[in-house]
Amino acid sequence: MNTYPVVTDEYTESWQRPAHRYFSQNLSTVNRHYQALTPKERIAAFYQELQGRTTESNVLLTSSFGTTAVLLLHLFYDLDIRQKIHFLDTTFHFEETITYKNQLTHLFDLHVSELRPEAWKNKYIRQNEVWKTDPDFCCSVNKVEPLQSVKEKADFWISGLMNWQNEHRKQLDIFEEKDGIIKFYPLLDVTEADALQYIEENKLPVHPLKPLGYESIGCKQCTLRGKGRSGRWSNSIKTECGLHR
Repeated sequence: MNTYPVVTDEYTESWQRPAHRYFSQNLSTVNRHYQALTPKERIAAFYQELQGRTTESNVLLTSSFGTTAVLLLHLFYDLDIRQKIHFLDTTFHFEETITYKNQLTHLFDLHVSELRPEAWKNKYIRQNEVWKTDPDFCCSVNKVEPLQSVKEKADFWISGLMNWQNEHRKQLDIFEEKDGIIKFYPLLDVTEADALQYIEENKLPVHPLKPLGYESIGCKQCTLRGKGRSGRWSNSIKTECGLHR
């Protein structure tokens, strides 16, 4: 099995970031090349690129531990890439999501860093049920803000977005650059059927709420049963929490 570097959280100034500079300057070429690769090949190729240029590029890997999260986590496990995973603990998750996170952490020997909102802001949100009147503000406090300090140090951000999940994600490329960070979506063109088939064929654990009709899972108060992401922020035009805008 190939051995890839453990990517650290050390930060380097922009002129010392050759891997970031390479991807930034060659984004179109890189996207065309990676489109021909499988998700597993994309991840392997990406880490080989980092290895060839620097071992200090700060890579941010996030996971919601939702219904399809196990696919990306299993690919990292299968490739033996030991990358820290950041999980946003909003304090509003289903108990089943926390149980599932703990199960996958044990199964894949994951290094999970839990990011939490500021306590007083989170308390205000809870006491005033702000998600009912201003869900964007709720997401900003509990998701966007806690990740910001980590994002500021990151050269690359890997997440498991897939383009069938909503209209916004259909417009994305495998690599995107925004606010000085290169976003990498290795699963972007994986279909819903292919994702389910991969999980079944590899006998991977299923989120406990998936058999109950929850196909996309976020915080309890903003998640209902439903196909695709239709159960998220139902009766609202909101389709994203703000992290991937």
